[in-house]
Amino acid sequence: MYSDEDLASAVKAGVLSSDAVTALRQHVAELRKAPAVDDEHFRFITGFNDIFVVIACALLLVSVQWIGTAIAPWVGAFLQAASAWALAEYFARVRRMALPSIVLLLAFVGGVAGGGIMLLKSLGLAEELGIGLGCALGAGAAWLHWLRFKVPITVAAGMAALVFALVATFAGLFPGAKDWWVFLVFIGGVLVFITGMRWDASDTQRQTRRSDVAFWLHLVAAPLMVHPIFSLVGAFDYRMGLGPALAIAGLYGCIALVSISIDRRALMVSALAYVLYAFNTLLQEYGVVSLSFAFAALTIGGALLLMSAFWHNCRAFILGFYPPAVCQRLPPLH
Repeated sequence: MYSDEDLASAVKAGVLSSDAVTALRQHVAELRKAPAVDDEHFRFITGFNDIFVVIACALLLVSVQWIGTAIAPWVGAFLQAASAWALAEYFARVRRMALPSIVLLLAFVGGVAGGGIMLLKSLGLAEELGIGLGCALGAGAAWLHWLRFKVPITVAAGMAALVFALVATFAGLFPGAKDWWVFLVFIGGVLVFITGMRWDASDTQRQTRRSDVAFWLHLVAAPLMVHPIFSLVGAFDYRMGLGPALAIAGLYGCIALVSISIDRRALMVSALAYVLYAFNTLLQEYGVVSLSFAFAALTIGGALLLMSAFWHNCRAFILGFYPPAVCQRLPPLH
């Protein structure tokens, strides 16, 4: 299996001509009855060897972390991060294996952030400040990892760590700000979404690594924006009325509108768990206890399948209301 990035590399190396690659993309799009730009490709797994390598890496990282924890918890976390970086030198930089690269990136950033938090806690720093500075270390680690390996998920991981760092640090410096955490997280989610849109706009044909970076940014942005709003409307209360349920449905409708406009299903998928939970709670409130989740999943799943079947038609209809200047920065219609 070859990605668009591999094909672009082949053109650059002179192995294939640009016309041949374009013809290949058009042929595949015709076979699938959908334009390639609308398929929202991203590299995740290329074969069972990816899973095999991930299992082996996980065993090694867990054992290294376990041994280091015998000295101190933060030592184990930093040893995990160092081991993940060393493994990435081969599996991410040389072999360019998708799934192992993602796992090793998360292990590295998580190890640096977790080790920083535990080290600062052992030094007596306040909990919120320790979490904030530890997450800031994680964001810095993600930046270094990106400079070295260019794994697409790295930018999203770094942005998520940075958002949590700012929220936790703000709460530590201003104790009264804890009541405003929902607004801070929402603002962070909006910034992540804007960053994703900037990456998307730089590759509207979705043929380079920039499109993969945007995919992961949108996947992170959705829960950061949705969770605070759902908390404010009472979506997580055990007893939820019809008003909050309608508000949640309207919010998800807005997410669907944005997703169709920018041709990113990741936004809808990332927020799906919140909608399922909210409607499951609503049905339980009205007495449908034993089958509440089944009915909620049936309704939402059917609606999503119907939307998927008419995705391109929906895009054509919605983009018809946008000015040409906006459409030029969105994935084109075919």
